[in-house]
Amino acid sequence: MFIQLQKKSRTIRTCKPMTISLLSLSAILMLLLIFSTNPCFQTTQILLPNFNLNYFKNTNQETTPTNISHIIFGIASVVKSWDARKHYVESWWRPNGTRGFLCLDQAPTRHLPWPPTSPRVLVINQTMGQKDIPHTIRIARMIKDTFNMENKGVRWYVMADDDTIFFLDNLVDVLSKYDHNGYYYVGMNAESIISNSQFSFMMGFGGAGVAFSYPLANILAKNLDECLKRYHDIHWSDYILQSCVADLGVSLTQVKGFHQIDLHGDISGFLSTHPQTPLVSLHHLDMVEPIFPAMDRHQSLRHLMTSAKADQSRLLQQSICYNHPKNWSLSLSWGYSVHIYEKNIPPSVLQVPIQTFLEWRRGAKPAFMMNTRGLSMDPCDIPHYFYFDSVESGGGEKHEQVVTSYVRRFPRRLPPCMSNGNHSASYVEKILVISPATRLEMEGSRRECCDVIHVETQNVTTIKIRPCMEYEIMG
Repeated sequence: MFIQLQKKSRTIRTCKPMTISLLSLSAILMLLLIFSTNPCFQTTQILLPNFNLNYFKNTNQETTPTNISHIIFGIASVVKSWDARKHYVESWWRPNGTRGFLCLDQAPTRHLPWPPTSPRVLVINQTMGQKDIPHTIRIARMIKDTFNMENKGVRWYVMADDDTIFFLDNLVDVLSKYDHNGYYYVGMNAESIISNSQFSFMMGFGGAGVAFSYPLANILAKNLDECLKRYHDIHWSDYILQSCVADLGVSLTQVKGFHQIDLHGDISGFLSTHPQTPLVSLHHLDMVEPIFPAMDRHQSLRHLMTSAKADQSRLLQQSICYNHPKNWSLSLSWGYSVHIYEKNIPPSVLQVPIQTFLEWRRGAKPAFMMNTRGLSMDPCDIPHYFYFDSVESGGGEKHEQVVTSYVRRFPRRLPPCMSNGNHSASYVEKILVISPATRLEMEGSRRECCDVIHVETQNVTTIKIRPCMEYEIMG
């Protein structure tokens, strides 16, 4: 189904003049009270200096934990590109579970009947009562139109693009850490310095996804039209919204799990060293190479969602462990990859991404909002690469474990590392990872530790993930 909001015709109401004395402060206060309650004066509400923001504060004081039903999504798209983008949205959208709208530029008549696997459609042009409005304005209007369409039992509004991938369980966990009755603007800037310089280091990039708490969405929606007039010379919707939010006295709360992916090329080095925070979103996957070797973009996305279905909380979370008898260092990105180095490398180095990717704008220096390790031809510094293959079983009689497997996707064409104590890892063809079947709690915790168990006759190495002991040091 799709929804078109009809433009309401204007009606002129006449009011009888009021006779009131202005000789005392009490009379002035009475006049203000009449203006605020008389229906003749109920027009667009404009935020005034020193206005009490608590007037708009969410009165829903539920104490139940935040869940997916408390979140409304606004997804920006256009009819022309929907066929090429819908697989992104449908990969994470949960019919009868998620709430929100696909915000289109026109009614998707050629896509009817509308499938239940996609969100409801909201035609933004119709809500503004005009055609061919600028794309930037239409996208910035999403927060107002989604708020007006659905605001009962809502704690958060999340705005994103149609090529944004969300990991809903992790999104719920992240947003539940904040008071939804407060004023929160949650998101992250880009991985590229040039992107942040061009727009703002204080802006949440809409492609990565931006979340507004209910009270902030409320006042933002009520003042958006005035804000669009104020910033009519800005041509980027993300920047407009950040400017509007700044005018309301709210700053960005950065969450590193939102990923704009303003990168090009092979981003495996980036995905293999995720920061210690839940993976919330990935954007621009059609601007980079498929994230798994020997797969196209659609296959890669479905494959990643297979591991996400098994355990979102650990997805891409890095664990580092060592096989000292063989002098190996192993870096695991759960549900994505395992790297084996044929020498001892400290965690402070292994947590830095290998720069397999390219700058968002070729030649921009410095390029990235992170440290990177350069690609080396030294076999001691180049790992053996293994990629997620399958979730093999629940593990154990009571299914207390999750077992994932990782396989070598292409042969290593380098000689062994010749450092002292080296043992070649070239014969290893498969890695099994055993992890607990419980959600990983990262708030105030350490990275999980792991032990390496080697089965010599099967060319298989097994890694068992576990909590770190109190005084344990990786290395």
